[in-house]
Amino acid sequence: MEKFTRLTATACPINAANLNTDQILPARYLKWPRSAGIGKVLFQDLRFDGEGREQPDFPLNRPAWRDARIVVGGRNFGCGSSREAAVYALYDYGIRCVIAPSYGDIFSGNAIQNGLLTAMVSDEDDAALMAALEAVPDQPVTVDLEQQIILCGNKIYPFTIDPVRRMRLLNGWDDIALTESYRDQILAFKSADRARRPWAVPSTSAT
Repeated sequence: MEKFTRLTATACPINAANLNTDQILPARYLKWPRSAGIGKVLFQDLRFDGEGREQPDFPLNRPAWRDARIVVGGRNFGCGSSREAAVYALYDYGIRCVIAPSYGDIFSGNAIQNGLLTAMVSDEDDAALMAALEAVPDQPVTVDLEQQIILCGNKIYPFTIDPVRRMRLLNGWDDIALTESYRDQILAFKSADRARRPWAVPSTSAT
């Protein structure tokens, strides 16, 4: 998994609460293999009309935000079904961080598993970030995971994240790597357990 420490990039505001995983990735694309380029159908039914024409009012279609790597969303971002492919679509499009006041629980867990930072801010700071980006669309935004701050213009916004998830992103750890980080403690426990319960260790002698 790719490490996340600090990112400076264009940020796209999508001012909609309860943006669900079916809107992020419509169900008909769940049959696609990820190798097919699932990022190109991110927000497909919001970005394009039924004839495949771009919807000019959708934020990611605006020139300043086409190459955004950060999304500033509304409350309960990623609610709905548990499809992990919604995270794949964001990540494969190029998004590395979503900023919002709250998230769907399963979406947030899937995001961390795939190296996508879900930074949680207050409703007030979320609104301020959106307003700042609407006023100056191409201004860079910096997300610093080590300090847990977002820099936009001359403003600093704090964000929260579960400490274990923060550690995993900073180190680029998947589930296996996280477990391996406790190798010394595991070995110490196994050694102490053998001494305490020698009868529980299977015999290796031939029968």
